[in-house]
Amino acid sequence: MWQWTENVEQYVLDVIFDRRRDFGARLTSGALAALSKVYELAVQARLFLWRNRIFRDHTLGCQVVSIGNLTVGGTGKTPVVEIFARALQQKGRRVAILSRGYKSAPRPFWERMLEKLPGGQDRFPPKVVSDGTSLLLDSDQAGDEPYMLASNLKNVVVLVDKNRVKSGRYAIRKFGCDTLLLDDGFQYLALKSRLDICLIDRNSPFGNHYMLPRGTLREPITNLSRASYIFITKSNPLGAKKLKKAIRQFNTSAEIIECAHQPLYLQDVFTGERLPLEKLYGLRVAALSGIAQPDSFEHGLRGLGANIVYSKWYADHHRYTQQEILNMINRSLRRNAQAILTTEKDAVRFPKIDRRDIPVYFLRVEIKIIAGAKDFDDAVARICHR
Repeated sequence: MWQWTENVEQYVLDVIFDRRRDFGARLTSGALAALSKVYELAVQARLFLWRNRIFRDHTLGCQVVSIGNLTVGGTGKTPVVEIFARALQQKGRRVAILSRGYKSAPRPFWERMLEKLPGGQDRFPPKVVSDGTSLLLDSDQAGDEPYMLASNLKNVVVLVDKNRVKSGRYAIRKFGCDTLLLDDGFQYLALKSRLDICLIDRNSPFGNHYMLPRGTLREPITNLSRASYIFITKSNPLGAKKLKKAIRQFNTSAEIIECAHQPLYLQDVFTGERLPLEKLYGLRVAALSGIAQPDSFEHGLRGLGANIVYSKWYADHHRYTQQEILNMINRSLRRNAQAILTTEKDAVRFPKIDRRDIPVYFLRVEIKIIAGAKDFDDAVARICHR
């Protein structure tokens, strides 16, 4: 079933990004464009209901920071959430990350049905990926991004539940948290008293400017006006003057901060061994990824001096089978690759294998502020400790 779903998803992505131009693709494109208009109306109607308090939001009595984006995938959100959580925790905050756990294993059907009954939400607490001390769930149960965050963060609670009001209350009551980070929370409007941080990818800020499902926009670009702060991700020393000007058309008051994904080191997926980035220079590698923008990952590898002799792309959040990894190893060896490179987000979805005839590394990256604040601590101080 999942294979059929991924094939459909990949076909739609090919249509969205004009990688298919046959008659069927043109028909699909027209149908998706019509659906985009319907989707836009639904999004704006939902926002109207929240703004006019027909849908009532909730105040939990603590700091709430939403980190999200206007587009689907690819902005580098997880490293931003991670470094915010770490910086806040180091400044004495008791932090909980609230995630919806996209593509995590669902709870049993009967639990989901009972939860819809009056009082049912309190009967089933959120999934606790980390209690701040121990990692309690695997990536299949938690979802790859919450698992990755929980693996990298000490003394930070990570919870998964679609209802983040419920998981926020649980974080406060059970763990004494005073700061809630909403992972991918720009569209989650049920929590009040918050700061909204919206991430925009410098290389593809608004996708193809179409709404879902014809494009990658979750809501109209005009809704950027809700953002308290705007982070331009994947920036470079040349800056983003043109993009800033475009942003100011929709939001005149938000502070704009430019940041980049800074590679730190290579880490063996199975042994945990770390290698310096210099090892990549001139290395013949095979690239494997199941993320929203695999070309960006491969561009980064080339920038570090790697020679990509083979690459394989899967759909975003693809959960790898043992046979797929073995096939990747065999194909890489046939092309005389010296190592397989993947992303950290992919690495948490790898099954255990015994083959060690070619090393498999992920590229560890962190966020670096390059404009708009002296450093990340300065940004955190201004955003979260005003």
